[in-house]
Amino acid sequence: MEGVTALRSTRRSLPITLLRAREAVMSHFRPMLAKHDVTEQQWRVIRVLYEAGTLDASEVAERAFILAPSLTRMIRSLEERGFISKHKDKSDGRRVLLRIAPAGETIIRAVMPDSRKIYQDLETRFGRERMDILLELLDELTTYRNEAVSSVLDD
Repeated sequence: MEGVTALRSTRRSLPITLLRAREAVMSHFRPMLAKHDVTEQQWRVIRVLYEAGTLDASEVAERAFILAPSLTRMIRSLEERGFISKHKDKSDGRRVLLRIAPAGETIIRAVMPDSRKIYQDLETRFGRERMDILLELLDELTTYRNEAVSSVLDD
C-alpha cells in the first residue's frame, strides 16, 4: 500500500502496552478484591472517598475513572452495604454528596494488608526505584491528557 505508513507493532503500541500492563497488575489485585467481595470499580470509589472525604458524585466519577451512569448504579449497592453514605447538598439540591461510611473504612483496613503484600512483591521484583520512576512517568503522561483536554476546551 503505497503512501500508507506502516502500523507500529502492537508490541510497541503505547495504548496496547498500557492495557497489557494494567491487566498484568490487576491480575494480582482482582483475587484479593474478590476475596473481600468488592469489585475493582467499587474499590476505586471507596479508595477515592477514603482519601478525599466528602465529594460530589461527579468528582468521584472523575477521580475513580468511572462513567457517571455506572457510578449512579453502584452508589445504591455501596450504600446498602454500608460502605458509603450519600446526601443532598444543602446549598444545591441537585448535587449528591458521597462520603465513606464506617463499613467502608473497615473494608479499607481489611484489604490493606493484602494490598501492601502485592506492592511489596512488585517492588521486590522490579525494585522500589524503578516502581517510583514508573509511577512518576505515568503521572507525567496523565498531564498529556489534561493538556489535550484543556486545549480542546480552549478552542
